[in-house]
Order: sequence, then structure tokens, then C-alpha cells
Amino acid sequence: MRASKGDRLVQHGRVVGQHDHVVEVVEVLGPEGTPPYRVRAENGHESIMSPGPDCQVRHKEQQHQR
Repeated sequence: MRASKGDRLVQHGRVVGQHDHVVEVVEVLGPEGTPPYRVRAENGHESIMSPGPDCQVRHKEQQHQR
């Protein structure tokens, strides 16, 4: 997985009725775009995240095409 500042990480819900969790990458801490990432949730909370296989990267370019 590779992400850049401004990309969004989408962690898909694991059970029926659970919504996806979307955060914005504010800093890449790993080499060459790899995890871990400092991320910010919609409510402003920041944390360090190393995404698992249930997570998808939405690159900045993809967000503007929608």
C-alpha cells in the first residue's frame, strides 16, 4: 500500500450495518509512501495508522474525478 498526503484511507465495515471509516492522510511516516500514516478523521481527531487488508486508498486524483 502506498499513499500520499491528502489521500483518503477507507476502512470498510466488517459487519452488516457498520459504515466505512474514512480518514485523510496528513503525513506519511514510512519510506516511499508506505505505512504508517498520520491520519485525521472528519471530527478532527488525529492518530497513527498502519492499514490492514480491509483498507483502500483513494488517491487525490481519484477524489476529484467523482
